Amino acid sequence: MVRTVISLGEEEKEWLDRRAAEEGVPMTEIIRQAVKQYRSRSRARRPSRETLLKKTRGTWKHGDGLEYQRKIRDEW
Repeated sequence: MVRTVISLGEEEKEWLDRRAAEEGVPMTEIIRQAVKQYRSRSRARRPSRETLLKKTRGTWKHGDGLEYQRKIRDEW
């Protein structure tokens, strides 16, 4: 496990201390749980690469996309 230092306001620190005492767990465990929950929510909101590819498939209506890319890149 990696250690890190965070800065909290006094109110947040007091709340964490109270919450940790109520739950009978270290404050660090509450923070770890909060980070896990935040990551999970973040993943749920972001569509997967496969979903994005399915949603955008066929949106280019101007011929061969690869040919267009090569033409544009040759201009560089």
